[in-house]
Order: sequence, then C-alpha cells, then structure tokens
Amino acid sequence: MPLPPARTPLAELSPTIALGSLDGRYRGAVAPLVDHLSEAALNRARLHVEVEWLLHLVQHEVVPGAPGLSEDERASLRALVVDFDADSIAELKAIEAETVHDVKAIEYFLRGRLTTLLAGSDADGGADDSGSDESGAARAEALGQLIHFACTSEDINNTSYALMVQGSVQEVWLPRAQALVEQLAAMARELADVPLLAHTHGQPATPTTMGKELAVLAHRLRRQLRRVEGAAYLGKLNGATGTYGAHVEAVPGADWQQLSRGFVEHLGLTWNPLTTQIESHDWQAELYADVARFNRILHNLATDMWTYISMGYFAQVRGQGTVGSSTMPHKVNPIRFENAEANLEVSNALLDVLASTLVTSRLQRDLTDSSMQRNVGTALGHSLLALDNVGRGLAGLDAVPAAMAADLDANWEVLAEPIQSVMRALAARGVEGMSNPYERLKELTRGRRIGQAELVEFVRGLGLPTEEEERLVALTPATYTGLAAELVEHLDRP
Repeated sequence: MPLPPARTPLAELSPTIALGSLDGRYRGAVAPLVDHLSEAALNRARLHVEVEWLLHLVQHEVVPGAPGLSEDERASLRALVVDFDADSIAELKAIEAETVHDVKAIEYFLRGRLTTLLAGSDADGGADDSGSDESGAARAEALGQLIHFACTSEDINNTSYALMVQGSVQEVWLPRAQALVEQLAAMARELADVPLLAHTHGQPATPTTMGKELAVLAHRLRRQLRRVEGAAYLGKLNGATGTYGAHVEAVPGADWQQLSRGFVEHLGLTWNPLTTQIESHDWQAELYADVARFNRILHNLATDMWTYISMGYFAQVRGQGTVGSSTMPHKVNPIRFENAEANLEVSNALLDVLASTLVTSRLQRDLTDSSMQRNVGTALGHSLLALDNVGRGLAGLDAVPAAMAADLDANWEVLAEPIQSVMRALAARGVEGMSNPYERLKELTRGRRIGQAELVEFVRGLGLPTEEEERLVALTPATYTGLAAELVEHLDRP
C-alpha cells in the first residue's frame, strides 16, 4: 500500500490553531473567561498577590529597619498588575525557561521591576516621601528580600486561584446564569395561563400550564444560584507546612496569624487558619458541586424544551436563518438545546472530577491539585457555552397554544381524577351512591380514549348533587389546571 503524501503540519501554522473547541469554534462565547482562568490570568494573579504581600509587609513595618515605599512607588507596583500585557507574558516566559519554576519566575520578574522603579531615586540624590535616604539600588536590594518573604509557592497559588475563580464566577458565569434564569422566568409569566397536557412517565396526566412548568425549572435554578452566590473563597498564607515556621524565626515579635488573616481578607478572600502546605480546596469542591447541580437542572430544561418542540408545543421561528438539515429543507433542528446538553455533560464530568480530586492530598501536599486546577476554565467554559446556547434556543421559540389545546382535547380521560376526587369527598360527607369511585373511573378510562360526550354521560349517571354535577360537566381538560397559573407568581416573591 503506497504511503499517503506528506501533509502540511497544522501544529506549525501561524496563527496558532486551537486544539480544543473552546479556544476555536466557540471562542466568542467563552472569551471573557480568558481574563480570569487562562495561564496568563494565573500569572497576573500571582503577580498581584506578590505585590500586595510586599506592600502589606512594608505598610505594617513587619521587618524592623526595612525601607519604606512612597505612595507613588506603591501605585507604580500595583500598576504592574493593571498593565500586565503581552510583553509581560513574554518576559515571564523567558524567565521561567531559566528557573523552570513558574512562581519563582514571578518573584524574579517583580524583583527586576522593583529595581528599575527604585533606580530613579539614585538620580535624585536625596530622601523621598518614603522617608528613606538610601540609594535606589540599596533600597531595591533590601526590599527585594521581602518579595515572596517566608512564602511557599502554594501561599501564592492558593490565593491566586481563589481570586481567579471568584472573578470568573462573580463577573462572568453568575451574570450569564442569572440572565438566563430571568429569561426563563419571563417566559413562565408570559405563558402562565396557557393550559398544557402534563405527561408523567410519558403518559397523559393531570393538566397544568406551560408557564407553571417553566416556573418550576426557573425556581430550581434560582435555588442553586443562591448557593453559588453565597460561596466562600478561602485563602491561606502560612508557609511551607502551615506552621508559620519561617515567619516566626525571621521576625519573632510579629503577630503572624493576624498579619496573615489581614492580608487574605485584604485580597477579598476568607481566611483559612488551619492548613497543611496547601489550602485544602474544600471550598472549591463545594462550589463546583453547586455549579454542577445547576448544570444538571439546566440539562433537564434542555431535554424538556427539546421534547416540547418535538411535540409541537413550541415552534422554532425567530432568528432561524440557519440551515436545519443538509438534505431536508423543512427541518429546523433544536440544535441549541442539543448543543447545550453535550456541553453540560462535559462541564459536569470536569466539575465532578475537580470536586472529588481536589479535596485529597497526600500528607502535606502533592502536585495533583496543580494539574487539576488548570481545568477549571474548561469546566466553566463548557457551562458558559451551554448557557449561551440555551438562551439563544429560548429566544428563538414561539409557543403554539393551539397544539397544546389539541392534545388536551384528545385526552378527556384525564378528568377521571377530579371526578373520583369529588366522589371521595362526597362519600366522606355521607352522600349515598359514591362508593368505589376509583374503580368505577378506572373501568371507564383505563387503556382507552374517551370523549366529552362519554364523560358527560358518565357524570350525569353518577347521581351527584346538582352543584357538583354541573361543575364537573362544565369542566374540560383545558380548564382543569388547578392553581397552576397562580403558582407562577411565586417567582416574584422572596
């Protein structure tokens, strides 16, 4: 068999071709997460933590005799984080190629920037508003010793990841999820009074309204969002084995626990006082479980909407300038909901393994968490993509009340339930002739369809009191919806 001709190596083309769908086909829907959960975002967060730790030590004069920093110098150091760009990324990459250690590369990067920043004071020839009359080089050398002072890499990484996940959830994922739930709630209110034949076990059952069914899903999703909104993002800074060993030996007189707590809370995180070398990641497991549960309910919504579309209860008419089928012109496939299903399943597979893996570490630590946490962006990315698809899917639907009404009119046997319930209530009040109501309705309706005429004839022959008889004769599947429409109002109550 002849060898195939040599192909152009796609991996060598420029611009770089994405390996995964999130950075390729679906980049537009998930791009905001790059600012929070990419490798570059991780390095920016690390730089942020290192800068703030240096400033924290200086501000509190933790190390006696160490130089201070002027207000302008503090602002310039913080600007390194704000202005972190492609050049910064490239420089860090070059440093890491030498250190073969990502956190150490951040330390050296910051040290170089600090030296450049303070070198200008040499030309001034005098003291500045930091209160120091040392040369810039001398100050840079002294202050450089406080960069990454008494820290283990995990002190920087755990707080960085907490900030990254916090930002991605609160600034990107949650607003998208909340908007989708409100979109669903608006549909529920709009369709609150539209009667719908319910199906239990796939069989015709007690009627409801489309609005009430959508409201159930909106209510479920909201509960999970409240849990996500209440998530705590924990951080620690306590050294190589969580004992403050190096801290205490270096500066015995400092209140290191209070300094650690103040620093972590200054970052906007919740302080974890008891850890090994690593922050235990339990908060991450809790958060990912809540997001995964939201995803599963959203998956339920997607499959229900797919089913309603297949039953003709919704028409896909708005914004459908797409090709539904490559060969069947009449088709408009419910691809938004199908795409959402697939992405929710991928997201949950990742969220589940994150939640189950991150809570375990061999003794003080191992590096499984380091590799595992690099998948958080992918996990949330597939969920974000699903939110986008469900939102666009819902926006392209129009309810078809006539189709729902037709199914209701074809299933008069669902009124067996209210009839036998009325008979039970009458029997409980001592009305004669109301015995065995369930069995009598079962004989009339099970395994066959009946129409309005047969049902009315049956009701007329039961010997009901006039008021109950007339009420049941007037009842139709479309009007047998109980409090369904009223229940939708719970979406607008605390």
